[in-house]
Amino acid sequence: MFMQKMMWSGIVLAGGSSTRMGMDKRFMTIHAQPLVVWVIERLRALVDEVIVAALDPTMLDGLAARVVTDVYPGQGVLAGLHAGLTAARSAWAIAVAGDMPLLNPALLRAMMRLAEDSAADIVVPEWRGNLEPLHALYRPSVCAPAAEAALQAGKRRIVAFYSDMRVHIIPQDEIARWDPEGRTFFNVNTPEDWTLALQQLDE
Repeated sequence: MFMQKMMWSGIVLAGGSSTRMGMDKRFMTIHAQPLVVWVIERLRALVDEVIVAALDPTMLDGLAARVVTDVYPGQGVLAGLHAGLTAARSAWAIAVAGDMPLLNPALLRAMMRLAEDSAADIVVPEWRGNLEPLHALYRPSVCAPAAEAALQAGKRRIVAFYSDMRVHIIPQDEIARWDPEGRTFFNVNTPEDWTLALQQLDE
C-alpha cells in the first residue's frame, strides 16, 4: 500500500543578539551567503517548509522563508522556539540555531527517520553530557502548547517543558556514527569561533 511521505518543517532560531561577536552574525558571509541564509539552505534540502523565528522580522525581509516573531517577546530562546512551533504546518519540525554553520545533513536525516518511527514528542541528541535542544526534533501539535504553558508560568529555559513530553534522547555514541567530532552542534559566538568554523568548512 502507498504510504504518504511525512511532512516536515524546519525552524531556524535567529533572534538577533550578537553581543560577543561585535556585529550581527546573521549577516556574516560564508561563500557569499549570509550565515542565516546558509543555515536555511542546509535545512531546505530536508524539509517541506522553512520558518525563521526572529525578534525583529523586518531585519530579515526578502528571505526565502516564512519569518515569524515571538508571541512572548523578551522571554528568550524558548519564546523563539514556541513561535516557530506555533507557525509550523507539519507533523514534525527540526529546530536549529541560526548560528550553526556546520549542520550535518546525514545526522539530521537519521534523526528524522528515528522520529518517524517513534512514539516520542521530542528527539534530542546528547553530546558531552548535555542535551542539544537547538538541534532537535519536535512534534508541534503537542510541543507548542507545552512550550506556551511553560512561558505563561514564567519559565524561560528551553527545556522547561521537556518533563511534560515523551523525550527520546540520542546518545553520543550513536551520534558519532554520522558526526564523530560533533561539529554539527558548533555555534559561532565570537570572532574566534567564526574563524574556526570557516576553517572546518574548507577542510
